[in-house]
Amino acid sequence: VGYNPKTVPFVPISGWNGDNMIEASTNCPWYKGWEKETKSGKVTGKTLLEAIDAIEPPTRPTDKPLRLPLQ
Repeated sequence: VGYNPKTVPFVPISGWNGDNMIEASTNCPWYKGWEKETKSGKVTGKTLLEAIDAIEPPTRPTDKPLRLPLQ
């Protein structure tokens, strides 16, 4: 597939109705939530906001000089 499905949470949402965006929706009784594996363990949730909060930022090389591309 190109990615590991165990590390990507899949959340059914409705932007029109606001389903599963900030709060868990009652319109999707079949949806039990998402679970993803991270380096620190398993993370679970039900909403898109929880999935965004569960993103781990990449490690940055702080011991190297800062480089900024300019155009």
